[in-house]
Amino acid sequence: MSSQSNAKTQDPGPIRVALVEDNAGFRESLCTLIQSTAGFSCVGAVGNAEEGLKEIPGLEPDVVLMDIHLPHMSGIECVRQLKEKLPDTRIVMLTVFADREHIFQALLAGASGYLSKRTAPADLLKAIQEVQCGGAPMSSDIAARVVEYFNQKGTAAPPPEVRLSPREQEILELLAQGYLYKEIADRLHIAFDTVQWHIRHIYQKLHVRSRSQAIAKYLRHDPLP
Repeated sequence: MSSQSNAKTQDPGPIRVALVEDNAGFRESLCTLIQSTAGFSCVGAVGNAEEGLKEIPGLEPDVVLMDIHLPHMSGIECVRQLKEKLPDTRIVMLTVFADREHIFQALLAGASGYLSKRTAPADLLKAIQEVQCGGAPMSSDIAARVVEYFNQKGTAAPPPEVRLSPREQEILELLAQGYLYKEIADRLHIAFDTVQWHIRHIYQKLHVRSRSQAIAKYLRHDPLP
């Protein structure tokens, strides 16, 4: 009985995913993909932001896939309001918009990832798993924009009122490029706990509460022309 109880405690169950997408055909395809894949469960799918704000909080999903271009309220505003109701739920934008302004607005609103609707099904499922583990998945074209940002900018400078240490700047740049905490630790040859310690200090200095808000605030300080 004890071993049964322990097994149940260790099994987190499938990742619960909800969708906000106004294209009925695409929404149905996504739901079918998620529901038919082991380790995933589509707990709800709605066609607009208003329905999402009404229905999704009660579903308590782990991850929400959110379109940006919705009929009335935008997906970005829906993210902002949904995060107030479900602060622990991870939200990934799934959209055709890949310009910097949409990316930054979505991250500032509380999105944890940003994927193109052209993302292959296998990559989409992998991204859901990644964001559930604390990552910030981005499609290759979107990640390329972030990398390009740093390549053109060189060593990034924080907002003038913020003093980040060289190590904190280095870690924040890696966060913005989509690296997981463990990957950052391995890349910088430091302990995982040390990465977490630095990130807590980064959040405090930038006055943010999440990885995505830290990235967005940092990048938007000095946007590319």
